[in-house]
Amino acid sequence: MVALGQQLLRRKPIILQRRHHEGEELPRRLGTFQLMMFGVGATVGTGIFFVLNEAIPMAGPAVIISFILAAVTAGLSALCYSELAAAIPVSGSSYSYTYHALGEGLAVIVGGCVILEYGIATSAVAVGWSGYFNELLHNIFGFELPTALSISLIPGSDGAATGGFINLPAVILVLLCMLLLIRGASESATVNAIMVCIKLGVLLLFVVIGFTAFNADHFSNFFTLGAAGVSTAAGTIFFSFIGLDAVSTASEEAKNPQKSIPRAIIGALVIVTTVYILVALAGLAAKPVAWFSTPGAGEAGLAKILEDVTGTPVWGTILAAGAVISVFSVTLVILYGQTRILFSVARDGLIPHRFLHVNQRTMTPVFNTVVVSVIVAAVAGFVPSDYLWDSVSFGTLVAFAMVALSVIVLRRRRPDLERPFKVPFYPVVPILTIVACVYVLFSLKPVTWIICGAWLALVFIGYLVYGRKHATLNSFISEEEIAEPIHELVER
Repeated sequence: MVALGQQLLRRKPIILQRRHHEGEELPRRLGTFQLMMFGVGATVGTGIFFVLNEAIPMAGPAVIISFILAAVTAGLSALCYSELAAAIPVSGSSYSYTYHALGEGLAVIVGGCVILEYGIATSAVAVGWSGYFNELLHNIFGFELPTALSISLIPGSDGAATGGFINLPAVILVLLCMLLLIRGASESATVNAIMVCIKLGVLLLFVVIGFTAFNADHFSNFFTLGAAGVSTAAGTIFFSFIGLDAVSTASEEAKNPQKSIPRAIIGALVIVTTVYILVALAGLAAKPVAWFSTPGAGEAGLAKILEDVTGTPVWGTILAAGAVISVFSVTLVILYGQTRILFSVARDGLIPHRFLHVNQRTMTPVFNTVVVSVIVAAVAGFVPSDYLWDSVSFGTLVAFAMVALSVIVLRRRRPDLERPFKVPFYPVVPILTIVACVYVLFSLKPVTWIICGAWLALVFIGYLVYGRKHATLNSFISEEEIAEPIHELVER
């Protein structure tokens, strides 16, 4: 048995995956546009449709700066992701990159962060989707689901009783995404691309109508809540850039990952940042900061703004319909990323091999998808979203920081590694990425650190009990005997 210290520090060799995982590969069917839409689909919608109402009360009009701060941090990290995704085009994203660069111990921690990030994000988005779904039912059919079936039993952070029992629409949404993912990744990507185009059209409609009610007074006292409010809001909304990570989880299913993954990540970042800033500006132009703190503003908030601006429910209904459709794509992509992370962890032997099984007809990890979906649906059904957002940001920030550190380590340890894309201004960009992520991390609430710390402790205990005994690396001979240049991955 390898000593625990040595085992925690050992790194997974950058090798041809099929040599050691014969029969455990996923088919390469995704092109650049589909991958870019994965990134946009997982990102645009979460921050704008829901978190705007959480972030504006924290930062006031300066929430625009919060979005820019989060975007810059995500942009720096996107460059790091692009280099590693092109050099190591395998499923697993930040978990896999950490395993290759920093060792098994940190890979376990990052894997725990990413699993938390994706699982909680999917639940949080599904909860937010439920509000828009009810708004759409009300505007079109004149009724809403009863409180008992549309709000969770657990009180929110304000401690007030909800009067609900289960958020049924959120549960149904997750299960519908599960069924689509089971059918196949290519089919899911096509549906997602269509939904993303609808989403962008609806949000541009909001921007145009929102600016017709422009009121400069809404931007007075721009830094009312100070720098602390700006950084706190940036931490809360940072999770909405999870889509960049979701692109890299599809590396093993990309047709030409060395080129398509960097293009998709950077393209998604540009689209996402532009849309976020425009929608935030339009929302603040139409409504004062105080409005975003009023009861009910957080549920279908953008639809309510349009209804107030136009004086008719028609435009609000259109936006609510767009949100219902587009947030489906967010849930779909994030749930997809979660299953692919677990697929990669199972392939490394750190969790049971059952999560690795691929259905020969659909070529998808069915068991993996069903288990993840059931757990995520349960969280979405019974936990309020305001407990979930910051936990997602924590996982995202840790993953982003570890990816940047992995770039630095691999540049030093593997200078011979073929890198179709290289981070510009190295090592400044990776270092700035780490600094920015740590800064935003320490702006998160103490309770978030406690919850996430407890989760990671459980993950590490699971590793000690199961993972270290069943790790695939236990059966490897040596890195020197099995390692080979990464360019052979492309040639084969």
